[in-house]
Amino acid sequence: MLRSLIVEDNLRLQAGLKAGLEATGAVRVLACCASGEAALDWCLSTGPAEVILMDVALAGALNGIAAAVAIRREYPRQPVVFYSIQNDDAYYRAFRQSGILSHYAYVRKSNYLLPAMIVPLLKDAVAGRSFIDPEIEARVQEVRRKDQSSPLALLEPGEQTVARMIAQGLTNEEIAARLGFRDKRTISRTNGQIYAAWGLADSSTDEKVARTRAAIIVYAGQLIRWDEDGTPQTMNERGAWVLWQGGP
Repeated sequence: MLRSLIVEDNLRLQAGLKAGLEATGAVRVLACCASGEAALDWCLSTGPAEVILMDVALAGALNGIAAAVAIRREYPRQPVVFYSIQNDDAYYRAFRQSGILSHYAYVRKSNYLLPAMIVPLLKDAVAGRSFIDPEIEARVQEVRRKDQSSPLALLEPGEQTVARMIAQGLTNEEIAARLGFRDKRTISRTNGQIYAAWGLADSSTDEKVARTRAAIIVYAGQLIRWDEDGTPQTMNERGAWVLWQGGP
């Protein structure tokens, strides 16, 4: 019998999932959490369940994907089955950037309504296999192509303007002056959002390095990531990271 944790912020659905899964005789629900933060705390305090059934859209700071990444940081390849009715690019982008490769399933709620349909997904995740609903996979790839075609699409309009000025070599003071801000710290905060959106905040603690790399991304017109040794990579048409050869 699979020992499971359910993470769902709709309490009625949470109770229904618990009752339905346990009625199959294949699952014992150890606990239910209503947020990603609560799920992380539960795993850290009691140890992880054998498998987690996780809603993607959750109340709180951590959505389901972010919560799974945080849990997997402590318990590598913790099996997780994600389900969602959300169709926002941000969730597909978060999943693509999460690096989750195995021990998971990601499905639409509408396609997997019955507990009997969920149990095989839980078993496959525990066995190390992966499954993604074809509709979700299509959206993940659509978002990937969109992001690769224009990294600026990941930024809000004001952030796009600042990113272009960074690429022109302007200082924070010069950008603030041109945009009519009296406090250059406004630009510093915007820079931080740009670095976070492009994954530069995670890989570089040096603001000068992050700023230079942001300028390169604007110039290249494609999303680039840098390995720990400084090797630049970009994603090819098949979704694999390959050596960036330079140039737009």
